[in-house]
Amino acid sequence: QVHLEESEGGSVRPGGSLRLSCAASGSPYIESYYMGWFRQVPGEEREGVAAISGNGANTAYADSVKGRFTISRDNAKNIIYLQMNGLTSDDAAMYSCAAGRSAWYPDPLRGSAYTSWGQGTQVTVSS
Repeated sequence: QVHLEESEGGSVRPGGSLRLSCAASGSPYIESYYMGWFRQVPGEEREGVAAISGNGANTAYADSVKGRFTISRDNAKNIIYLQMNGLTSDDAAMYSCAAGRSAWYPDPLRGSAYTSWGQGTQVTVSS
């Protein structure tokens, strides 16, 4: 089981940027895990936002964030990042990182592909 801890989120103005990070620990094989970022607003379904393969060669993004969000990872530090640009009120949510090993296909943005989850961090977008 991988332990995941997200950085503190924050509040930004519309159009602003924010970078989230997620520190992974608890396994000597972190690089074998693909990682994802998910978000959820109370009363709504969890949405897969971005995912990255273990070696970073493959990424996937929800249509709602393509061209604005970038997922990356530093396997030397066991940290996964989510760079978010052009934030809008629709991006405000609780963001969580997740780790998985066995079900990248067919869709790495589905929650069922992940077995370890962080506690989440709040992102607020407000003027």
